[in-house]
Amino acid sequence: MDLFSIKDKVIVITGGAGVIGGALADGMAQLGAKIVILNRKEADAKAKAEQIIANGGTALGLEGNVLDETIIKTALQKTLSHYGNVDVLINVAGGNMPGATIGPDKTFFDLSLEDFSKVVDLNLKGTVLPTMIFSEPMSKKGSGTIINISSMTAQQPFTRVVGYGASKAGIDNFTKWLAVEMNQKFGEGIRVNAIAPGVFVGKQNKSLLIEESGNYTPRGKTIIDHTPMKRFGVPDELVGTAVWLASDASNFVTGVVVPVDGGFSAFSGV
Repeated sequence: MDLFSIKDKVIVITGGAGVIGGALADGMAQLGAKIVILNRKEADAKAKAEQIIANGGTALGLEGNVLDETIIKTALQKTLSHYGNVDVLINVAGGNMPGATIGPDKTFFDLSLEDFSKVVDLNLKGTVLPTMIFSEPMSKKGSGTIINISSMTAQQPFTRVVGYGASKAGIDNFTKWLAVEMNQKFGEGIRVNAIAPGVFVGKQNKSLLIEESGNYTPRGKTIIDHTPMKRFGVPDELVGTAVWLASDASNFVTGVVVPVDGGFSAFSGV
């Protein structure tokens, strides 16, 4: 028996055409999972699915605006029509906005409450809504796995990213709450956990961490100095943890937030 097998599991990934979602989709497809890519832009979702299929995997690309209930319900119906089942939901979709960030030349009083609300909606509501919709068939069959994407900013608040950090802290709380709720109401077969990545370089944060010369910015250097492994993470390094949480290897694990951070959360700075 292969405890870590995810072969033939139907795995839905919101934000599946992005950097982290795409890495999870690729890695899990290579292990035999049936992937559903949800993305705000349907063309990007379909392109990612076609790439996975071209590499020998199984995938379906669907429009998936995580703040639109009608679109997500349609995505669920298309998933069930195509695969007949949903085994795993991975909530990756999220992001940040400039107005919800306080730069060195600004103060808390410059915060845009409108942008703050949008960031909280995108990250928190954008996790709650797909979970409500895709976990309903899980509740009916009494089994399924939900994996949320948290952040180090939820556990150790970073300067600047006030909206993002607050919304990701909400993800941690929601993950633990829902784990208890699902077990109490629908039995032990539904598990809810989260992964908290350390600092991974992507399109949104690259200029904040790495200069055009390739050297670290002051912010990037501070993060590296507080990361025992002395480097940023690579998206592929999240796949193993996601596979563990999606597989039978973690059958007695629910309500936890797993750091994948190169030791960042363990380091006190002294």
